[in-house]
Amino acid sequence: MNAPAVPSWDPALEARHAPLIATLERLIPCMEVPLHLPWIDAIASLKKERGAVIMAHSYQSPEIFHGVADITGDSLALAQAAAKCDSDLIVLCGVHFMAESAKILAPDKTVLIPDMQAGCSLASSITAEDVRALRAQHPGVPVVSYVNTSAAVKAESDACCTSANAVHMVNAVAAEFGVNQVIFLPDRYLGAWVATQTPVELVLWHGQCEVHEKFTAMEARHTRERFDAKIVAHPECSPEVLAEADFVGSTSAMGKWLEKEKPVRVAMITECSMADNLRNQFPQVEFIKPCNLCPHMKRITLPNIHACLRDMRNEIHVPEDVIVRARKALDRMLAVGRGEKV
Repeated sequence: MNAPAVPSWDPALEARHAPLIATLERLIPCMEVPLHLPWIDAIASLKKERGAVIMAHSYQSPEIFHGVADITGDSLALAQAAAKCDSDLIVLCGVHFMAESAKILAPDKTVLIPDMQAGCSLASSITAEDVRALRAQHPGVPVVSYVNTSAAVKAESDACCTSANAVHMVNAVAAEFGVNQVIFLPDRYLGAWVATQTPVELVLWHGQCEVHEKFTAMEARHTRERFDAKIVAHPECSPEVLAEADFVGSTSAMGKWLEKEKPVRVAMITECSMADNLRNQFPQVEFIKPCNLCPHMKRITLPNIHACLRDMRNEIHVPEDVIVRARKALDRMLAVGRGEKV
């Protein structure tokens, strides 16, 4: 299919989007704003015409996160929003497993993703067959799957979790099933961190996030020493990196920590756009960026959001039997909620 024509510039855009322009000029190079604005305006028109709701993950670039999204947040927030969404059309600006989760929680809705190739190294690290093999090796042990997994893997799991509620979910599932051991997959680093926070014994898988695994303890130490910055790290980082951190937490917990601690200077050891988007909320904080981009998140762009809405392309389909079984795992996660403390 041909690429969409670039929307034309209209001087009236500046007046129509003045508050947004002010926000974006604080977060991205100001010369980029006029390039994004026609797309943002065109998407706004299409969104209204289609009656669509656009959801964007915290790792989306500012022109998407602030420019076109109706609902923003971490994986748990987007899942909660999908379950409660009134619109019949959801455009999920994130990676494929997030769009699948939205479809599972809102099976009667049309769910689109701007790029079908927006994947995840964690989701691709494990299959439903792998989960069945783990169950055979550990009979009677329940499975908690990180939400960064395919619908098929969720369907083989007893519960899902996000980084925001992983510890709480492990404890809740162990109590519900009356066991002291849980299979936790697929992120070995998140699993290792959870294992330090719970008495439940964890059986771990060997998956890891290609963004967070790249950070090193040396980078964290250098950032603290060179810039006198507080270090805030996502639990998908290695134990060596987490040992250097002043705070370890999910994307939502990072924001709560900033609000509570109000550091002068902070380094966010996570995907780059997380810091970009938080800068708007915390203008008094100086953000140092020892930063890695998620190549999958960055496959989502304003042009392909526009194309997906215009042509109703890239619809997410999940088999009904998978939806039924995966929904049970996701419902357990939603029932527990965040369960995190800062």
